[in-house]
Amino acid sequence: MKVAILQMEGTNCEEESFIAFKEVGFKPEYLHINLLTPGKLEEYDVLFIPGGFSSGDYVRAGAIFAARLKARVWNDIKRFVDDGKPVMGVCNGFQVLIELGLLPGTDGISEVPQAALAVNESNRFECRWVYLRKVRDTIFTKNTADMITLPVAHAEGRFIADRKTIETMEEQGQVVFRYVAPDGSKPEYPWNPNGSVNDIAAIVNSYGNVFGIMPHPERAFFWYQHPDWTRNPRDEGDGRSIFTSLFKEVIEAKNR
Repeated sequence: MKVAILQMEGTNCEEESFIAFKEVGFKPEYLHINLLTPGKLEEYDVLFIPGGFSSGDYVRAGAIFAARLKARVWNDIKRFVDDGKPVMGVCNGFQVLIELGLLPGTDGISEVPQAALAVNESNRFECRWVYLRKVRDTIFTKNTADMITLPVAHAEGRFIADRKTIETMEEQGQVVFRYVAPDGSKPEYPWNPNGSVNDIAAIVNSYGNVFGIMPHPERAFFWYQHPDWTRNPRDEGDGRSIFTSLFKEVIEAKNR
């Protein structure tokens, strides 16, 4: 069960992601975009786009990474999604999936972006821990608790889209996590760190196999990565359950 962890100039969360996938049982491999040739994706079961600042986030965050992917292997990526294989993007990876038109994907793959991850309402880089409420179970979240805490680190994470797209996403159950206050109530800043509409922190496409999340589960994989690890002991980091959920799903899919 091989995972392709894409790389290019500016990505910087590959190692944490590699460790997370390996720890739960996957066989992750780094795959630089320059080595991503037609047909290469057929070797993999999962496609992962890590966080970072690909190409310095020039133009828009994730825009250049997405453009290079489209130029090199767009048909292969569409086939990967249409075949039902999981695709996951974290932070900058989420931004890339938006730019590609794979998310929100309210009616399949879009040739143009349907949404954006805009500059934070605070107009500053936000680096802090946030609380998330699980809205629904997906192949990526079946084993997560109803409420988890993960870190964010981004300047462009404010999820926005036109009213019709947002309404369709909500009706189709595509919102996976929302930002919440520590007591689980509707958040004010900084608990919604970027001002995302409807407090959206993570979504899936209408097929349920493409997942984008702004907070970093790979940075909360181990219990000791949490800032309150001495006051609130836990068996594992809150982010681990996302990777274990996906592993179990891929195992089940292989055995069907």
